[in-house]
Amino acid sequence: MSLTKYTRDYLVRSYETDGNNNLRIVTLLNIFQDMADKSAYEMGLGLDYVYAKGLGWVGSNYEMMIDRLPKMHEKVRIASWPAAEKKVAAIREFEVFGEDGKSIIRASSKWVLLDVQKMRPVSLKDNLPEYQIIPERVIDTEFPKIGEPERVDLETKFRVRFDDIDLNRHVNNAVYVLWACEAVEPEFRLSHNPKHIEMSFKKEGHLGEKILVKTQCDGKFTLCSIQTYGGEDNRELARAKIEWQPLK
Repeated sequence: MSLTKYTRDYLVRSYETDGNNNLRIVTLLNIFQDMADKSAYEMGLGLDYVYAKGLGWVGSNYEMMIDRLPKMHEKVRIASWPAAEKKVAAIREFEVFGEDGKSIIRASSKWVLLDVQKMRPVSLKDNLPEYQIIPERVIDTEFPKIGEPERVDLETKFRVRFDDIDLNRHVNNAVYVLWACEAVEPEFRLSHNPKHIEMSFKKEGHLGEKILVKTQCDGKFTLCSIQTYGGEDNRELARAKIEWQPLK
């Protein structure tokens, strides 16, 4: 049977919108993760199947282009599909269409296949030969390296909450995107939305750890390094580069 895109209609609920009546970034990323899970299940490669083989997926990169975010009570259509196969990684695409049928959000993500016991990347072709793709990209990216901030204009500190972790007891990838989007001045955040987001996930964050977000601000661009601090094993967890746009 030929592979088709996994699509879903979604009605944005009131509690899923932010103070500007836009779909929350963290909710959008959670929807993407849910769709990826359901798409993999339809392919016969769901979590139960992968775990039974001693394997697991770890997100390494996201890139997202946002023309606008959906509003409360807007009905959107979302599509997701596996778009490319690398040696130890897979590329999955997402596209969101507004009520008028126009594409409003496009995202590309990179996922590494791991041997969960050894915690090492393994060959996709050797371990999941059933994996299929639809060779169509919404963002033509190879996920270029995100540089380190050259200076620190803002610092944000907090602890990892219980709500920030997932079944693996690690900080969920969607939360890192949220942290990066929050690492600006409140007045700026109230008047701007992300237009282009690039995320690189490096290490795992855990419950109770102290988090420091170092942000470089250059007009409509911000560059973030998300780190742990105050412990014996301080490490960089993620980097983010965001281009912002005024509210629409």
